[in-house]
Amino acid sequence: MQIFFNIIAICFRIFTNSFSNVFQKQLACRGEVPVYINFINYTFMSIFSVPLLFFTDLPFDNIQFWIYAAAGGICGAVCNCFMAMALKDGELSVLGPINSYKAILGLLFSMIILHEKPDIYGATGIILIIYGTYFILESPKDFFRQDIQYRIYALIFSAIEAVFIKKVILLSSVTMSFIISSFLGMIFSYFIFKIFINTNDFKFPVKENAILYFLTALCFSVMTFSTAYVFKYMNVGYALSLFQLSIILNVVLGYKLFREKNFVKKLFGSLIILIGSAIILIFAH
Repeated sequence: MQIFFNIIAICFRIFTNSFSNVFQKQLACRGEVPVYINFINYTFMSIFSVPLLFFTDLPFDNIQFWIYAAAGGICGAVCNCFMAMALKDGELSVLGPINSYKAILGLLFSMIILHEKPDIYGATGIILIIYGTYFILESPKDFFRQDIQYRIYALIFSAIEAVFIKKVILLSSVTMSFIISSFLGMIFSYFIFKIFINTNDFKFPVKENAILYFLTALCFSVMTFSTAYVFKYMNVGYALSLFQLSIILNVVLGYKLFREKNFVKKLFGSLIILIGSAIILIFAH
């Protein structure tokens, strides 16, 4: 039965992650400010999480919990801010597959910090991801585009955040992880908003975009909760490899909704990247 619930949670995570990106991109295309989109996401998520406060108790006396929660909140807010900035000008069918570089970063961190050497699986995975990227990008120079750089920054903070989320869940619960991610994410995303935006020059979003903001926040909230649920019952590495399935959906949605080009080529490249990412996250040691 638990396996069934895990599969459902993974499916929710995959679909809500992709559609959250779609709605954020639509908002950015309508002129909404990425850092404000990020703040509104967490604000709505905090509102959604308020009723859950009546069903759980905050561990006020657990210092370790608050340290990991704060670290995760900062990483989450920064990650989603960079993601919103990337989506403003970037293609969904490109930014989605680039997320698989998270597997390579994890391997590199283990080499630098733990002095681990990649085995045949790790080397094979890296080669496949790099080779798959050839089909995604028009030119190797595109890797240095600003939107892709923002996406890379986002995935770095996302990978670090995943570790902190797992730790918070082990110290509390899935529900508590969602609640604390919501409120701390809102606080830190507000600070980011204040740093990047001059309040005197800022214009509030138009009412016509309200439904898009709500849909974005709803998908973002479901994605956050389902991610925490999966982390509760699965190894983070295995979970991240399954989450990569969203890159296929991103390529399809980019083609269907934003008329992004080279659909077949990008889809083929995404499949190669997906295989490489799975090999690293599941088999590499």
